[in-house]
Amino acid sequence: MIVVRELAIAGFLGAFGAALGLEWAARRPGSRIPSLAAICGVAMRYRIGRLPVGRIVMLGFCWWLGWHFLAR
Repeated sequence: MIVVRELAIAGFLGAFGAALGLEWAARRPGSRIPSLAAICGVAMRYRIGRLPVGRIVMLGFCWWLGWHFLAR
């Protein structure tokens, strides 16, 4: 049971490290990789008619993160 927990923690740390590395690469001068802020900006502008679908999805994602990682 301890090994599974340690593998899960290592996986999350690896994913977090990869995300930081990608963000660092995106913020270098002349980089063609979009930053996380640019990706979120495009997602927030997505609309279907008058319905701001991107904002609703981002709100749902933040709720999901809080529910799974912050609620105990």
